[in-house]
Amino acid sequence: MADGPLLRALFRCHLWASARLMPVLIANRGFEEVLKWAPLASPTPYRGLPAIYIVARVNRTVRHPWLMRDRRCLREGLLGHRFLRFAGFDPELRFGVDPKSLQAQHLSAHCWVCLDGKPVVSDSLPGMVEIYRHHADATKVGRA
Repeated sequence: MADGPLLRALFRCHLWASARLMPVLIANRGFEEVLKWAPLASPTPYRGLPAIYIVARVNRTVRHPWLMRDRRCLREGLLGHRFLRFAGFDPELRFGVDPKSLQAQHLSAHCWVCLDGKPVVSDSLPGMVEIYRHHADATKVGRA
């Protein structure tokens, strides 16, 4: 389907509904269950939408979180990855931890989305060590 007003309206409605439902649907789920929100293979109903448009809409949709405030990057990353895949792109969802937090009571982790090796949704924070890449290419899936 070519990029047009109807496609963009459908995309925005789908993104808005997904952003509102996701916090409830992934609550108290394990890592593997959460990653189902970032499909490695999916249909491409939004093919034709530019990546920059998708990223801008994701960022706008998640800018004022009511739920998942403490896991904002996860919400952004899952939605960014999901909708870039729906548009036919091949993004990577990357996860990292702050090594200084390994001895702390709470682990400091972060995730971000890269497209063609460049961060597009969020970015690695200073001091973060990448520990996992969620990517459709089997040679790139796994530990960094």
